[in-house]
Amino acid sequence: MSASGFDLSTSAGEKVTIKQTSSTKYEKGTTAASKSAVTKGATVLVLGTDNNTTITATEVIVGPPKPNSKTTSQVVAFNGTGDKSKTVGQIPASYKQGTGTILSGTTANKATEAALLAYPGGVVDRVVQLSNGEYEVHNIGVNWPHHIFVNSDFKVLGAND
Repeated sequence: MSASGFDLSTSAGEKVTIKQTSSTKYEKGTTAASKSAVTKGATVLVLGTDNNTTITATEVIVGPPKPNSKTTSQVVAFNGTGDKSKTVGQIPASYKQGTGTILSGTTANKATEAALLAYPGGVVDRVVQLSNGEYEVHNIGVNWPHHIFVNSDFKVLGAND
């Protein structure tokens, strides 16, 4: 940890620099914390804007809640093979890829947090609010899932490719 941020390794072994600003918020679990909560070997969830291998953090969560906690809901992982479309859980009936309103800020961060707690290890490039008020979190850092669906209470409903 330095005055400007810290470095981390992803679950895939990639090195990433986390840049903090005066407005970066820190949490330990679900409780507000200071940047000193970030320690070597700690698991963190970083929300912010990426630029290649640097993320300018808006929020850093140290020791994020485990899946199935009060902030996430259980979605069964896909275990199939082959060329068939992969889907688990519930996909909004009105969902049509490429539609909706791109979001940023607190709402997008909450949807991203829920999605990455349920499906860790990905990189989210956008959050879209769907016509029914739910959210599609677009996950580009992993092969699957590509779309994670989150309801207005920030609970993961389902996922697909």
